[in-house]
Order: sequence, then structure tokens, then C-alpha cells
Amino acid sequence: MNILHDTLINWFAENRRDLPWRHSPSPYQVWLSEIILQQTRVNQGWDYYLRFIERWPTVTDLAQASEEEVLKMWQGLGYYSRARNLHHCAQQVVNEYGGQFPPDFEKLKQLKGIGDYTAAAIASIAFNLPHAVVDGNVYRVLSRLYDIDTPININEGQTLFAQLADELLNREQPGLHNQAMMEFGALHCTPKNPNCLLCPFQAQCLAFAHQTVMQRPVKLPKVKVTTRYFNYLVVHINGSMYLHKRSGNDIWKNLYDFPCIESETPMTVEEVVASEKFIQLIEEKPFSITKVSPVYTHKLTHRTLLAQFIEIKLEQKMLQIETKDLFLTPESELGSFPIPRLIDLYLNH
Repeated sequence: MNILHDTLINWFAENRRDLPWRHSPSPYQVWLSEIILQQTRVNQGWDYYLRFIERWPTVTDLAQASEEEVLKMWQGLGYYSRARNLHHCAQQVVNEYGGQFPPDFEKLKQLKGIGDYTAAAIASIAFNLPHAVVDGNVYRVLSRLYDIDTPININEGQTLFAQLADELLNREQPGLHNQAMMEFGALHCTPKNPNCLLCPFQAQCLAFAHQTVMQRPVKLPKVKVTTRYFNYLVVHINGSMYLHKRSGNDIWKNLYDFPCIESETPMTVEEVVASEKFIQLIEEKPFSITKVSPVYTHKLTHRTLLAQFIEIKLEQKMLQIETKDLFLTPESELGSFPIPRLIDLYLNH
């Protein structure tokens, strides 16, 4: 066990990346970096982390921001529930703990958006408490080291790997151990082309001995991906545009897009214009279609979105149905609203 600990720590000392959240890992910085890096590559999350820290240096600063400001800062990272949970969690820490993250694993898990993994990362790295982290990198390293074929995305597998990670944890240096395990998976024991020939654990690695390295970890097939068709109406009137604030429990909650007619199958422009929803929106006001975009393909975790954007010019205001969620705003102010990546791509084109 100590040989594994020493080998891992020595490897980390020689190979660790100089990441900004490692310079002075306060609980706030550890938490912020972990939330940003969920579902996000390090090279993409780096700049976001620096911008967040510059804008809101403490959890109290972040708690005092509006949700819309946080969503705007988050724009482009996707999985926007992370940003909403981030803001909610900051307010919890301020209101319930006086602006200090609690040095307790169970209390950390009670905060919004913090599960076992993030709680273990904060507890071990910021407070040096003996809790093992298990992320995708750790799953991969352990499944190969012990040649485990139990799927990692079922309860049995998650329990097995959590127990194994805990047994292997260096309890004298838990934060360093956890960072080293994750880094080793990210840089050396990679999903493709792992550097097995120069691996410091080659002699102990059962998957290497059994020639099953590329079959580990085992993961059951993903949930079926559904396709949705979005027909966006980009309505211009005298230098302003109509924006729509998304709500409910659908994708992109509290972000802004354009009025949209969703359909179960692709629609032509003629079919969109003849649809009941289009007639309700535009009523009988004169309009002209100035441009129709190509179809944009935008992939989310369990959904593929196929979107076309129909540019429409109106001479008069539409709408008896104008509400707080569907409103006219000057085109010059579009940049102040948090928008999904799909809308950002369209506007940039």
C-alpha cells in the first residue's frame, strides 16, 4: 500500500500540471474549479475559472450576484443547471455558514449541487480530511489496475469503486493522493493510447497482464438520444428583436432564446408560416421573411437539436401575448443576456 502511495505521489510531483486552482486551494477555489470542470475539459474551464475568480473573489461576492449575471458568465460551458446550483450554493454557504464552507463531508453534501465526488474533493484538498474522490479518471485507473469488469454506471459498480478508492486512500495526505489519482488518469492512464510501457504501476496492473486495458472500464450503453426540431423566429422591428426567456424544467432554464415553434419532424418555412402558433404570434400584421438559415445541429447529452432560424421583419409590434418571458429588446443589448451556445453560434455567424 505504501509503495503505491509513494509511487503515485512521486509521479504527481514530476508530472502535475500548473493549474490556477492549485496555487492556494481554499474551499471556495476547490469548489468553484470542481463545479466548472464537471462535464468540461480543463483547457476550456481554465479561462472560466479565472474570470469567475476575478469577478467574484469570494463566495460572498458570488452570492451577492444575480442569477442572470452568473448565467451570463457561464455562457458557453453548457449544462446550465450547474450555474444555477453554483449560485444557490454560494447563497447557502453565506446564509447558513457565514460565508465559510463547512469542514464536514456530510454537511458539504447538503449544499446545492454538491454530491459525493465534489464533497470529497473539497473535504480532502481544502481540509485534508480522509475522503476518496471517484471521478472518470479514478474509475479508469482502478478498473485497469485491478482488471474490474463491473460496469461503472450501475449502483453495484459505483459502490465497489467507492470502497476500493477508500481502501487505497493515503490517509496522511488525502488531498494530494486524490489530486494525483485524478491527474494520473488524465495524463498517463488515458482512455485512448495509455502509456502502459512507461507506467510506474505496470508490474501491478492486472489489466496490462491480462491484455484488457482497452476494455476497462466497462460501461453500459447510454440512454437513447432523442431528436428535437426547433424553428426559431428571429423577429426584427425598428432596431429591436423579440427575445424569449426559457422556464420550466426543460433545457436552458432561465436562459434566453428567440420565439420558437418546436415540431416532431422537420418543417419547411411554408409549413412554419402556416402553423397555428405562427399565426398566433404574428397575428395578421404585415411581415416579410428576409433570411432562412441552414439547419444547425446541436448535440446535448441525451438530445440532438436540429434548428433553423427564420429572420422576419415586422413593421408593427406583434403581440397581444407579449409577457415578461417574451419581450422586445434593442438589438444592441442582446449581448447582456445569457444565451445558449446554439443561439450564440447563430448570432456570431
